[in-house]
Order: sequence, then C-alpha cells, then structure tokens
Amino acid sequence: MNDLARRFRDLHKQPPLVLPNAWDAGSARAIEAAGATAIATTSAGVAWAAGVDDAGGLNRKSAIAALRAICAAVSVPVTADIEAGYGDVAATVAGVIEAGAVGINLEDSTARVLDDPLVHAERIKAARAAAGIDLVINARTDTHLFGDRTGTVKRAKIYADAGADLLFVPGVVDAPTIAELVRESPLPLNVMVGPGAPTVAELADLGVVRISIGPAITSAAYDLATAAAKELLTSGTYTTLAAR
Repeated sequence: MNDLARRFRDLHKQPPLVLPNAWDAGSARAIEAAGATAIATTSAGVAWAAGVDDAGGLNRKSAIAALRAICAAVSVPVTADIEAGYGDVAATVAGVIEAGAVGINLEDSTARVLDDPLVHAERIKAARAAAGIDLVINARTDTHLFGDRTGTVKRAKIYADAGADLLFVPGVVDAPTIAELVRESPLPLNVMVGPGAPTVAELADLGVVRISIGPAITSAAYDLATAAAKELLTSGTYTTLAAR
C-alpha cells in the first residue's frame, strides 16, 4: 500500500473525517491551505467547471484529467467522485490510480434513476479487482435522492459483501435516520452536509465516520461570481465583493 493510501485509510480510524469537496486544482489548494487532511472531489463541481451539466455531462477522459490536476496540486490524499464509473469501471479506476487518487465514490444510480443493487455490486467488485487494497471504496446509494428511502441497509449489506469500505447516503440530514443507519449498516457511514444538517460535532456523536459537503462550496463560489458580475454590469458597483 502506498503512503497516501495508508494515510487515507488511517484517517477513517480517527473519525470524523471531514472532507471539503474540490472541483479544480485551485479549489483543492485553497481547501488544503484551510487545513484539510484529505480532499474529496465533487463530480457536479468538476462538471460545472468544465461547462457541462452534472449527471451525464462528464466522461471518463474529462473526469480523470480534472482529477490529475487536483492530485498534482496538493500533498494530501484525494478521493474521486466517479459517479457510476463511466461505463468501464475497471478502466476508470485504473485512471483514478494513475492520476494519484486513493479513493472513489461510486454511486448506484444512472441518469437519476436507481440501479439494481446487484448491478452496482458488480461495479464495486470491478473497482476492487482493478485497484486492490490501495483504494478506499465509498459506495454511494441514492435511495434518499431518487428512491423511496427504503432498502438502504439491504443495499449496504450487498455492497459490503462486494468489497466496499464505506456507505455514502446523500440526502439524509435528520438525526434519527442517521443514527438508525449507523446502527444498522454493516459499513461505516458517510453523510453529505450543508445548511440545516447537524454540525460536525453532532454527527460525530451520532457515530458518523465521514462527512463531506458535495457541490455546496462550488455552488456558493459560482453564486458569488454571478452576483458580483451582475452587480458590476448593472449598477457598476462592487458591494457584493465587499460583503464577503
């Protein structure tokens, strides 16, 4: 196991691991400078930075190119959001490893529709076979985004058997559901936070091992850019920038 992979695995043994999400080399450097011990990418942010839509706009080539630039810009471990794997999961994971990342998020939905859990289990197996132990596999289930919120624990058991290291359940922010998932899932839990979610300290008390923020920082950065540009082009003033 290489040093970055070992460091990343060890960070999960000292929960909670808090992962701000980067979308390009510049944001990754800013996040590292802020004190992050590891960085996750956001596929939505990477897509927006490339001028394409989330959930279908990226392909393997563009995603790996962005990842390579992010890994080269920082010294901390990086884990990559590779959506559902861009078709050939083994080829994508090989690219992830070559780019310098030591983890992946691999999701069980395609075009915002939940996939059969056994289909996703085969993706996880392919990822594990391609990378071995040098890859932390964060199995994302979208039951709370595109499903009826049932079957999450059943999927977690299938994904654990396939070789996943963690369970990522975006869309869950209420403490009772999080506590139930911590109790029932065979895998350590990753949740995605934002305004309205429990604090990092509260999530740690609930037993959450890993916390990420998804595209929220990217979205805020682009919102600021839009607001500042609009003010400059309309009123010719700059108060939006002064307020930050």
